[in-house]
Amino acid sequence: MLDVLRAQGLDLMPMELPADDLAPLVTILYAEAAAAFDELTRSDQDDTLTWQDKEAWPNSFRAARLIPAVEYILANRIRTTLMQKMAVLMQTVDVFVAPSFVGNTLVLTNLTGHPAVVVPNGFTEKNTPTSISFIGNLDREAEVLAVAKAYQDATDFHLKYPPMQYSS
Repeated sequence: MLDVLRAQGLDLMPMELPADDLAPLVTILYAEAAAAFDELTRSDQDDTLTWQDKEAWPNSFRAARLIPAVEYILANRIRTTLMQKMAVLMQTVDVFVAPSFVGNTLVLTNLTGHPAVVVPNGFTEKNTPTSISFIGNLDREAEVLAVAKAYQDATDFHLKYPPMQYSS
């Protein structure tokens, strides 16, 4: 994957994301998701959603209504510090690449507002799809899209599908 990016003329360098404990920031994600779907929850239409397990979004929306304001404010203070750290870090790069759903990258980009594009990147040994994320600077979506498109144009992962598996 990195060879594909180098072949596109990109200058790659290792970087380290802020190593802050992002667990408290999940409070923000749940609260904001609950606010976005507040009408669905208050009208009881969330009961019509198919998935109703403990981990399902409808239950997260319901539980988030009980997040104490103090916890939400403290989490936002951590978020502000993280945004400042990312602003400093992003002065050194245009776009960074990371495996999707590995580490804290997804939470980090959701909470700092950095644009991210996710494209297919192959398959696991179990033939489940994998992806790669391209993350850029604030208000620099065009750069992120250009790098992601160059990667996708140089590969054929977006044209491949896992084999159909039938169960009887």
